[in-house]
Amino acid sequence: MSRLPSIDPETLSPAQSEVYNRIATGARGGVRGPFLALLHSPGLAARVEQLGVYVRFQCAVPERLRELAILTVATHWRCDYEWYAHAPLAERLGLPEAVLAQLGRGEAPDFEEPNDALVRDYCATLLREGRVPDTLYNRAREALGQQGIVDLTGLVGYYTLLALTLNGHEVAAPGDAQLPWRTA
Repeated sequence: MSRLPSIDPETLSPAQSEVYNRIATGARGGVRGPFLALLHSPGLAARVEQLGVYVRFQCAVPERLRELAILTVATHWRCDYEWYAHAPLAERLGLPEAVLAQLGRGEAPDFEEPNDALVRDYCATLLREGRVPDTLYNRAREALGQQGIVDLTGLVGYYTLLALTLNGHEVAAPGDAQLPWRTA
């Protein structure tokens, strides 16, 4: 991390330590990425972490579509760490390598699953335009349900927060990370 000092778990304030321990022992399985920056503001880190538990692990959007949405956000913001952390998860959930490469280059991928294309289009349009047309919104709501479309929209906002945190503080992906916008 070039803009913020490293977090040393041995020198954390009580507030930082509480958040650090909750993250380290929670669903994420460790403290890394955006939370290394966010811990410099333990109040913000605590709230972001709690929202993230829901958005990442519990929301109504199916896991494969969540990962696709996260990668759409990562591509929009050219967020190296977000792509690095989530592309392998998306691939394990069945998104083909060729689709991920197209997505990472900012192209509309050749999806086999209609809901994949729908989620990518919804997220990309929302990020690009700040809103979506009624026809796209209604198709996404029909596919995901009322709670699902609300959760998907929240997911885009949450991962935008993380992408801007990572980019703003220059939290880098490992040097050997495969980043589609850096291979062209």
